[in-house]
Amino acid sequence: MARNKEFDEKTVLDKAMRLFWEQGYEKTSMNDLVEHMGIHRRSLYDTFSDKHTLFLKSMDRFDETINGTLSLEIQRYETAADALVFVLRFMVIGDEEMPPGCLLVNTAAELAVRDVEVDAKTLEGFRKTEDLIREIVIKGQRNGEFKASYHPEDLAEYIHSTLIGLRVMARTSVPKEKLEQIMALLIHSVQK
Repeated sequence: MARNKEFDEKTVLDKAMRLFWEQGYEKTSMNDLVEHMGIHRRSLYDTFSDKHTLFLKSMDRFDETINGTLSLEIQRYETAADALVFVLRFMVIGDEEMPPGCLLVNTAAELAVRDVEVDAKTLEGFRKTEDLIREIVIKGQRNGEFKASYHPEDLAEYIHSTLIGLRVMARTSVPKEKLEQIMALLIHSVQK
């Protein structure tokens, strides 16, 4: 007879996601995961199969959590510039609850070159972020806030590539003021 799970899958997945986000894939051991997630090793294997599958599900959870938050929050801003500032600050500075940097960016640097599944998930996550930024750019161009001399896809790619660099810098000891200054310059560079 099968036993009922004694834990909420999303809750333990959030814990695994955070640990992978903080430490990376290679540095995170199964013992770390069992301890941090607060479940038995057998439950981890029964639910998630293995570390790699758990990691892929953690990436999906990250994407679901971050993009869900961003999609909801940007609707609150009347101007495209304010929405873009929110996205940049959220993804670079974050809040006290979020580890620095970005799980996708960290993972791309660590694993994408040698893991096809991770590469595909990373690229899909990047595409979603770029799509979100493109929609903000289109709104900004339509409202006369952003330069219309560039195609929305080109501006979205430019903003996103800078955002990726900022997310890497956020993992270092670079002062937040420097990150803020770069974000302000980025916003200024796309505004009319």
